[in-house]
Amino acid sequence: MLNIEDTALVVVDMQEKLVRVMHDMETLVQSAVKLIKGAQVLGLPILWTEQNPEGLGPTIPEIAELLTDLRPVTKLSFSCCGEASFEEELETLGREQILIAGIESHVCVYQTAADLLDMGFDVEVVSDAVASRTPENKRIGLDKCREYGASITSVETALFELIQGAEGPQFKELIKIVK
Repeated sequence: MLNIEDTALVVVDMQEKLVRVMHDMETLVQSAVKLIKGAQVLGLPILWTEQNPEGLGPTIPEIAELLTDLRPVTKLSFSCCGEASFEEELETLGREQILIAGIESHVCVYQTAADLLDMGFDVEVVSDAVASRTPENKRIGLDKCREYGASITSVETALFELIQGAEGPQFKELIKIVK
C-alpha cells in the first residue's frame, strides 16, 4: 500500500511536442493535472523531467504552471535514472515508493520504472496519467512495467490509497480535485 511518508511522484516528459501527439491526449492531461494537484494537497515531493527540451519543447503549460516552485531535470536518456541529477534529487527525498506519470509509457515510463525497480524502489505506474502515441504501445508499456514488477494504479486509486480515509481537510480537497 502507498503511504504519504514514503511516496514521491515522478512526472516524465509532459512536453509540448510529445503531449500533442499522444493517443487520448485530453485524458492524459486531465489525469496528470489531477494527480499533481492531489500530490500537492498530500505534500508529496514531485520530480519532473524534460526529454531534450531544445528539440521537444518545454513542459505543457497545464503542468508547468502547477510546478512553478520546482525545476525540471533535463535528460537525454530515455530512463530518468540515466541522469545523475535525477538520481541525486531522488536520493535526497528519502522515499521508497514512486508513482510514475507521463510519456511515453512504452519508452521513458517503462525504462524509468525498470531502473527504479532495479534500485529497490516500489513503483506504481498511474495508468490514466501515462500515454503513448498508440493505444497498443500504451498497453505494451503498462504490460512490460507490470511484468518487471511495477504495480499499475489509477489517479483516484493512488490518491485515496494515500489518504486512507474519508475525513479531514485533505480528503475534502481531494474530492474537489477528482470530481
